[in-house]
Amino acid sequence: MSGGVDSSVAAWLLREQGYEVIGLFMKNWEDDDDDEHCSTRQDWLDAASVADKLEIDIEAVNFAAEYRERVFAEFLREYAAGRTPNPDVLCNAEIKFRAFLDHALALGADAIATGHYARVRQGADGYELLKGVDPGKDQSYFLHRLSQAQLASTLFPVGELHKREVREIAARIGLHNAGKKDSTGICFIGERPFRAFLNRYLPTSPGPILTPEGRMLGEHVGLAFYTIGQRKGIGVGGVRGGDGEPWYVARKEMASNTLRVVQGHDHPWLLTNDLAALDAHWIAGRPPAGSDTGLSAKTRYRQSDASCSIASESDESFRLHFPQQQWAVTPGQSAVLYRGEVCLGGGIISAAD
Repeated sequence: MSGGVDSSVAAWLLREQGYEVIGLFMKNWEDDDDDEHCSTRQDWLDAASVADKLEIDIEAVNFAAEYRERVFAEFLREYAAGRTPNPDVLCNAEIKFRAFLDHALALGADAIATGHYARVRQGADGYELLKGVDPGKDQSYFLHRLSQAQLASTLFPVGELHKREVREIAARIGLHNAGKKDSTGICFIGERPFRAFLNRYLPTSPGPILTPEGRMLGEHVGLAFYTIGQRKGIGVGGVRGGDGEPWYVARKEMASNTLRVVQGHDHPWLLTNDLAALDAHWIAGRPPAGSDTGLSAKTRYRQSDASCSIASESDESFRLHFPQQQWAVTPGQSAVLYRGEVCLGGGIISAAD
């Protein structure tokens, strides 16, 4: 129970279905944990208030050490290497559905439940991860690294509901957080400026900002502080080009410490039909066959599914081909595959061709 409306309603739904429910509140970050940037204290008060309203026990569990070792350290390594990781994907696989699950099972629980908008279905070949019914809130993208064992012990009570229905339930049963704003961004950064936060852990390393033709537009502060497709905060906003269109980050050349920028949202350097991915994980334990039809993929959260085909290079790597060009495919982000509403798994994007 995070203190948000989704996990609160999830707890109520389970209790209504006859489960014995115990709430667990996870504290995953301690560095610079203050009320200005981090809402942990208020979230705990909200979660405890909901537990009192629902008449269930609640326990606070500190996973900050595990989070720093398994999630934050990898987050920093990826940024230092010039990639843009998604810590929510790693947090789900390593903390919420591993450390939390292990803790719950040690307490004697049969399963864990969260407020994620996703669903689990047991089929002839094992457990399947399905998209949430609400297409605007579906979170299966962040859950694609879950295993059969993890899915077997997980419930997603709000996965069959739309967000509007969840808030309506919360208001009807008198939960004080029925209208609480959804959390956004990376949990350990909160509302603070991202670049300022990252600079506390990674050094600046200035280098040239060049156009594809080699024209120098300025100096960047370090490649780790930029991401493919970035438009704001590049530092070349006042530099005029031939057509006056905005500048976008298109490439990060680590060997020469060069940031390449292009003008125009649809510049060819921002578009690709192919990508390569590593560190693959497949929910069924095996990748889809190259002959499989009806496959689609997302290369970032909230992107519409894009039709694709797959070629597996090994157990841990694959390539995707998209008939329609994809925009700003970013190394470090996850490429997640689907067949209809079923999430098949995915991998970490290593290159866009």
